[in-house]
Formats: sequence, C-alpha cells, structure tokens
Amino acid sequence: MLSNYFKIALRNLWRNKTYSAINLFGLAFGIATCLLISFYILDELSYDRFLNHADRVYRINSDIRFGGSDTHTSNSSAPMAAALVQNYPEIEAAARILNQAPGMIWKGTEKIQEKEVYADSGIFEVLGIPMLSGNPKTALNQPHTVVITRKMALKYFDTVEALGKTLRVNGSDDYKVTGVIEDLPTTSHLKTDLFFTMLDNARSKEDYWLSHNLCTYLLLKPGVSPKKVERQMQELFTRQAGPLIQQTLGKSMAELEAAGSYIRYSLIPVTAIHLYSDRVDEMNPQSNIQYVYIFSAIAIFILLIACINFMNLATARSAHRAKEVGVRKVLGSGNGNLIGQFLTESVLLSLMAFAIALVMAELALPAFNTLADKQLSLSFFKDWYLLPVLLLFALLVGILAGSYPAFYLSAFEPAKVLKGTLTTGMRSGWLRSSLVVFQFFSSVFLIICTLAIYYQLTFIQKEKVGFNRDQVLMLNGVYGPQVQALKNEILRIPGVQNGTVTGYLPIPSWRGDNSFFPEGEVVQERAVQMQEWYVDPDYTKTLGLKIIAGRNFSPHMATDSSGIILNETAVKLFGYKDPIGKKISVLEDMRTGQTQELTVIGVVKNFNYESLRENVGALSLQLSSKPAGWANFRLKTQNLSETVGQIEQVWNKVMPGQPFQSQFMDEAFDSIYRSEQRIGKVFMAFAITAIVIACLGLFGLAAYSAERRTKEIGVRKVLGASEIQLITLLSSDFIRLIGIAFLIASPLAWYVMNRWLEGFAYRITLNVWLFLLAGGLALLVALLTVSSQAIRASLTNPVKSLKTE
Repeated sequence: MLSNYFKIALRNLWRNKTYSAINLFGLAFGIATCLLISFYILDELSYDRFLNHADRVYRINSDIRFGGSDTHTSNSSAPMAAALVQNYPEIEAAARILNQAPGMIWKGTEKIQEKEVYADSGIFEVLGIPMLSGNPKTALNQPHTVVITRKMALKYFDTVEALGKTLRVNGSDDYKVTGVIEDLPTTSHLKTDLFFTMLDNARSKEDYWLSHNLCTYLLLKPGVSPKKVERQMQELFTRQAGPLIQQTLGKSMAELEAAGSYIRYSLIPVTAIHLYSDRVDEMNPQSNIQYVYIFSAIAIFILLIACINFMNLATARSAHRAKEVGVRKVLGSGNGNLIGQFLTESVLLSLMAFAIALVMAELALPAFNTLADKQLSLSFFKDWYLLPVLLLFALLVGILAGSYPAFYLSAFEPAKVLKGTLTTGMRSGWLRSSLVVFQFFSSVFLIICTLAIYYQLTFIQKEKVGFNRDQVLMLNGVYGPQVQALKNEILRIPGVQNGTVTGYLPIPSWRGDNSFFPEGEVVQERAVQMQEWYVDPDYTKTLGLKIIAGRNFSPHMATDSSGIILNETAVKLFGYKDPIGKKISVLEDMRTGQTQELTVIGVVKNFNYESLRENVGALSLQLSSKPAGWANFRLKTQNLSETVGQIEQVWNKVMPGQPFQSQFMDEAFDSIYRSEQRIGKVFMAFAITAIVIACLGLFGLAAYSAERRTKEIGVRKVLGASEIQLITLLSSDFIRLIGIAFLIASPLAWYVMNRWLEGFAYRITLNVWLFLLAGGLALLVALLTVSSQAIRASLTNPVKSLKTE
C-alpha cells in the first residue's frame, strides 16, 4: 500500500510540474531560512555553556545611585572577592578580571596588537577552563606571568609547547608563559587570548570598598542559592564600607538609602551574560534576548508562510483531484486511504524540500555569517544529532502542511463530485483567504519593523550630538615623552587644522567618575556624581565643542591646573545660575576625607559622550599636562589620503617601532550601533524572504484562480469587458485580503517597535507615512505577482477559452 502511495504521489507531482515547482521551492526556501535562524538562535543560547561547571558560576553586578547619577556596572570593588571567600563557606572560589586596552606583543621585530586582560590565578578554576599545560591554581600567582591560548602559542612560538617561554610586551616588559589553555570558543563572553597576572596591576591591591574597577566571578558550591549569596554580599559591604561612609559623609548606610542613594549587588549566571547583560564595563559588547525572541517569531512566521502556501495551493487545486477522489470512493477507497495518500504526497514533497533546503542553507551560510557576524557551520559528522532531528522536522512539516488538504479533499462527496457540482476557487475558501491574510500580515509586519530600524539608525548617524566627529583622525597608542613632539610635528602638516591628545573621547574610550561637592559642603545631599575627563587646551576646539559660558583652558594661565569646565547637566545638578568662578570640591580620598578645590572657568554645551540610548549625564573637563591614549587631529577635506600619508610619515619618525594605527572618529561612533545595524540588515533579509515565499504562493493561487475562471473571463470578453476591467476583477480579491493584513499588522508592529525604541533616549517618531510605505510596498509586490497571471488570463482568446470549456 505504501509503495502505491509513493507511485501515485510521484506521478501527480510530475504531472503538475509548475504547481510542484512552486510548492517545492517555496517550502525549501522557507525551511532553509528557518534553519539559518535556528542555527543563529542555538548559537546565541549556547554562550559560556562550554565551561565545566557553568551552572555554578556567577558574576557580581553593581547598581549605584549617588549624586543624581545612576550607574549599572559589571564591576565590583577590589577586596570583594577575597572577603567573600574568607567569610562565607557557600562560596567555593572567587577570581577577578580587569579588561585592559589592547597591548603590543613583539614577535621578533614585528609588533602585533592583541586584546589582553589581567586576571587572578584562580580564574581558570572558577570558570572551569581546562589547561593544556601548566597548573590552573598557580599559573598567575607570580608577577610577570601570562597564560595564553593554543592560538597564541602557535602564533608566537610555532608550537603548543610554550610553557616557560617569554613574551615581550610593549617593547620593554617580559612575561613568562606559565600556562596554555585551549582556544576559547566564539560562544564565550570573554573573547581574549592573553591572561596577564593581576599582581602587575595596581588596582588589584586596592583595599577600597567604594571603588568599582574589577570584574568578579564567583563559583558557588553545589546547591547554594544565589539569592542567599546576594544578601551576604550586601551584608559584607555594609559592614566594611559603612563606617567609612559614616565618617566621611556623616550618614549611615540606612540613612543614605532613605535619601535615595544606594550601592546594591546582584549575581548574574555566567551563561546569561551574553543575552541579559548590557552594563557599563562589559568585557565585550553583548547581544540581547529580545533579538532571540524576535528571530524565533520570524522563523515560525516564515515556516508557517511556506506551509500555508502548500495548503492554499493544494486546496485551490481541489477541482483537479475531485473526480479522482470521487472515482476512488466509488471503487471502495475509504477516507483513511485517501488521507494516507495525500499525506504521503505532502511528506514526500517535504522531504524533497528539506534536501534542497539543506543545500540552500549550506550555500547561504558564508553570506549569513558575514551578515550576522557569526561563525556558524553545518557539519553532520560533528553534530551527528542534526540529521535525525531534521528528518523528524521534515516529517512534522509534511504532516502540518498536508493535514488540512488531506482532510479537505478526502471529505468530498462522490455523488456531487461526479455530477460536477463542487464549488472551488478563491471565493469559496474562507480558510484559504484567512491563510493569505496571515501570510501578508507577517510580511507587512516585517517590512514595518525593518523600515523603523533603518530610519532609527539613520537618525542616529545624522543626529547632532554636540560635537563634530567628521574628518577627525584618531591615532591609537600615544604614550611616552614624545607625545607633545608628535602633536607639534603633525600640526605643521598643511592638511591638519588642529589636534588634541587625550584618552577621553565621546566614543568607546576611557571613562572615570567621581563625587563632587559645592565648596565646603561634603555631605551626601549636595553630592554630584559625574564623569571626570582629563584633556589638553585644544580639546574643545578640535572636537568642535561649544563653550556657552566662561572660557576654555589656556596654556598661558598656570591657575587653570585647578580649573574645571562643566557641562550643562552638571551645572543643573549643582543648582548654579551663574557657575563661573564657583568653587567645587572633589573627594580625592574618602578614607581621609581629603578634597581638592577646583574653580569653574567655563561651561560646555551638552554633547553625547555615551550612546544615544542614554541621556547626557554630568561631565567635567580638567586640564592635564600629560593626557595620553589617543592623538586626534581635525583634517581639511581636501587631499585626505595624502594628509593621512604625511601623518603616518611623521608617526614613523617620532614613534619608531610603534605600529601606525588610525581610525576616523565617525567610523568609531558608528561602531557603537554596529549591533543594531547588523540586526537591521538581518531583518531586511528576512522580510524579503517572507515576501518572496508569500508571493510564490500568491502566484500559484492567482494562476489557479485564473484557470478556474477561464469560462467566466471568456464570456466577459465576448460581452465587451476590457483587459483593465478583467485584471481588476481577478486582483480585487487579493487586494482586499492584503488590506485586511495591513490593518492587523500595523498596530502590532507599532507596539513592538515602540518597545524597541524605548532603549534610545534619542529616537524617531513612528509616523503614519512609515506604515503607509510598508503597506504600499507589500501591495505593490503582491499586485505585480497577481497581475502577471491576470494579464495572461485577460489576453487569452475568448473563442479558444469557450471552445475548450
């Protein structure tokens, strides 16, 4: 019986080649897209699950509110890790990591920039990272030691046996390799290959509970509740920092909390960091669980659209199979046999579509990896479970797509069918119409979301952020006594307008904040927590910042070493109407209460120094004689490449042996939104995919609708109907359905995009025209699809149509 089902199924598929091709490739296209999205989602959900005891590893998060400022950071205080292990037996181990600016590693005479971190020796035990060689407990317990990955060992020593060898860092420091670990997978939130000992960093030795500079990981003992540890952390902090706060501010921790200020700690599972954490001082840019939910919904939508195509086309072709069903029923076939026949055809088509989809997915993976910034691969040898899972999935899709047509066709009454009284076509299928509405609801929804993301990103790129980022060339790695000589030499180049040297920039760069008070009022109620940036006198001119009160720093005024420039937000928090000349105090050492007095000499107009997701916070600029990190130069628009070449020549002369690394500031600014840009491109690709699949089904439906109405079209033409009238007649049903889909999709898309835009302090308004544009695009594509069949039907010779009928 089963072999007979297959023979009939193959015969029917071959007899109806156009129908079969539309169904086969529409389903394959949908499945291939669904597979790519599934690979993406599985990769996102797998972050840090490779760690040996990932279920017991947590990171400490800190939430701080003080002086009118909120800070949500992934860092905690330096002494926290050791104190927790010492006081609470529930904690098996703790270790700290400090993210470090990229350093230069010497390979012979070649200098290579590498990402590096400082880490406690216990980090490998805490995270459960196995070592290929070396002792994970003691590898970093001596100064000038480093643990490297397999990739680094092969890169610098041409062998994995690198234990005891020496790495030269920044031209002068030699580090002994005391451990080699396996390469961290791409699904690690750390993304580093060099772990330098924390003993070589001064911050690790701080015994200061109020400074949050280090990332702390805890390994809890089996069965320990993280909520219990969170309470213990809070108790420990209150016990250690409470007396210091009381001494300096004259208030207890309870009084601070009552006044609205606090420092609170929480634990986040290491496996949740990638998708659920977007804090200041993250080790690397993270993703967002919302995108996983969105892409999951898109995958389901696209797969359903493909299945709906199958159901629509199968039921639309019911007249072609009606007599077959009637004859077979008269000859004794039961409903079960007929259902089995049609499900066999559906499953066979699904299996064929899956085979094609696998080829499509494999071919599309490189482009998809580039688009999504992933390293996904399809390997049945490595991931052996994929094949049975996909086969099962193919069977389920075949049954899902074929169930309704099977029950629909098997329910025909043979007497009516053989008399030719079966009603078919577009008008009789209310369920089929509903399914078309769902297809275009999904398409319109995706188009609206794609347009909203695109316009928000365009708005960000064009938004006036308070500084001029165009034509500013940034040179990285500017340190040492030759910094001023470098700046002076480059400023002599004709194509350079002005320049500044600092590590503090309104792009991802150095950050630091502090507590400031009006002169003589070192009390919690008057505190202002704000960013503290060290710059040179040319900073505001080079970046195009606007001084709206007072003046800029002057290299000729010695008193400016104790001067400070505030932004508008800081002035507002201090409550000053005329801030120029006002004295403010900065708390230099909370343990002794020592402060430094600064005089406000100017006010700078607010500029966005963080992402446009955030409102502009309080910020201060202070003069430093040796600011370093980046040398930044505003260039003239003419002969840019020539000017950059001249700058590189000066660099090589003044900074011999130091690699020339440059980037334009507008490119660095755009990198803040790289994740959204990538998501926007992926959204666009999926929206196009959904429309293409929906239109394949629409093309098939229009073809069969035109075919079933051949006689009606012929009669209308004989009676004088024009081609335009016939095209309108055949398209009107579909236009109405697309209109219904638009009315349903618009409010849902508005809600979803409003929720997404809530993450931006500066955002577009979702205007009506955006929705009309999305609806118009969907309608245009659908009309082009339907019209091709309508035009073909309207141009058919009516004599031939009526004679055939």
